[in-house]
Amino acid sequence: MIIYVDIDNTICETIGSDYLNSRPIHKNIDKINKLYDEGHVIIYWTARGKVTGINWTELTAQQSSDWGCKYHDVIMNSKPAFDLLIDDKSKRIEEL
Repeated sequence: MIIYVDIDNTICETIGSDYLNSRPIHKNIDKINKLYDEGHVIIYWTARGKVTGINWTELTAQQSSDWGCKYHDVIMNSKPAFDLLIDDKSKRIEEL
């Protein structure tokens, strides 16, 4: 199964766009890492920089490494900036 996972306020606490001070949510990272270990393809998908045009790729890669995130890819700037996603295949991290 290919699973896309949001970064901010899913695997880390981020206030607004203050990515430099994002703090990992280890219980959620552990859930995603378990899915990875079970053989699923994990792709982190983020809107970081979508609105501002700032490139957060290096910071995001460093944070992912520091936090122990297992994944196959990170896709930056292609996720639309939105307030609500309605989708038939969505799950909240709390449901995992």
